[in-house]
Amino acid sequence: MTITTTLNRLKQAGACQFRYAHLISALGGISFDHDAPINLLTVLGSNGTNDVAWVLENGATIEDSAPAWAEYERVSATALAEYERVRAPALAEYERVSATALAEYERVKAPAWAEYERVSATAWAEYERVTAPALAEYERVSATAWAEYERVKAPAWAEYQRVKATAWAEYQRVSATAWAEYQRVRATALAEYQRVKAPAWAEYERVSATALAEYERVRATALAEILKP
Repeated sequence: MTITTTLNRLKQAGACQFRYAHLISALGGISFDHDAPINLLTVLGSNGTNDVAWVLENGATIEDSAPAWAEYERVSATALAEYERVRAPALAEYERVSATALAEYERVKAPAWAEYERVSATAWAEYERVTAPALAEYERVSATAWAEYERVKAPAWAEYQRVKATAWAEYQRVSATAWAEYQRVRATALAEYQRVKAPAWAEYERVSATALAEYERVRATALAEILKP
């Protein structure tokens, strides 16, 4: 069936500005009559399947596009189902391999993380213990006289900051070794995880690409057939 549109109809329907400009360029430029009928086969040749499908779906045509859209959806649904069917085994295999590799990654890094958390917890408790008296003194002095607040609190705050800085540095020092070890173990485990799953992903990509190309071919062929005069 011959189905046509116009530039003005496309614009009124909310066509993508970039794709609209691409079509105008393919038609020879801005001087092209914006109310002149444009065969959708012409749009298919210049803009591709997705743009023509959008025109049909949005009814941005001179003729009734509903029957053509219904037929296109029917053919596309079948092609999409075939695409999903073809790629499903490769995806399932990739997910299976990834799950196993991820479990191993988590297993390998777990002891280093536990050790880091243990060391950090001890160091944090020491940090809290060391800073607590200074913080308590700061809060006591600050609460003593609100009128003198700014003047009285300054030395106590400075002392708290000094003690805090020293304690924080010690916390960082104590936890650094455990953190570095965790990062080392994690990096090795992550590299192994990536290595193990890579072949399955490559196979999935290969199968998926082939299936997708076939899906796109079927869609384009269907549109060309539907839009035949």
